[in-house]
Amino acid sequence: MSINEELTHELLAFYNGFSSWENSIVRSSEVTVSEAHALEVLGENEKMNMKGLAQKLGVTTGTTTVTVDRLEKKNFARRELTKEDRRVNLISLTDIGKQAFEEHHDYHLRLTEQMTSTLSDDEIKQFLHILKKINVETF
Repeated sequence: MSINEELTHELLAFYNGFSSWENSIVRSSEVTVSEAHALEVLGENEKMNMKGLAQKLGVTTGTTTVTVDRLEKKNFARRELTKEDRRVNLISLTDIGKQAFEEHHDYHLRLTEQMTSTLSDDEIKQFLHILKKINVETF
């Protein structure tokens, strides 16, 4: 097996494990995976317009609109018209949405701690450096 094949195998194993973990966490909550991802982005940013949220999620604005509609119905998010351009909505989390974000974010932090528990401090720093480099140059 070539190094690229081995790396592909390990990346897929990581992705499948992470996806399975996230689906099990989300299944026990009131939100879907796409809603949880939107909560995560909105929780890290105070207010965002639909286009900015869609870009951060890597999906279309149409898909994001559907997700935000569902979050609004569940009282997790709200839209506010901007004074400068009444066509633009800023999306933010409600108090309930902020609580859901905090819970989901805590799950992510615990998973990160679990994943890196077998690594040394230097390995964690190297891993972070490599992930940042991949994310900047690829996505």
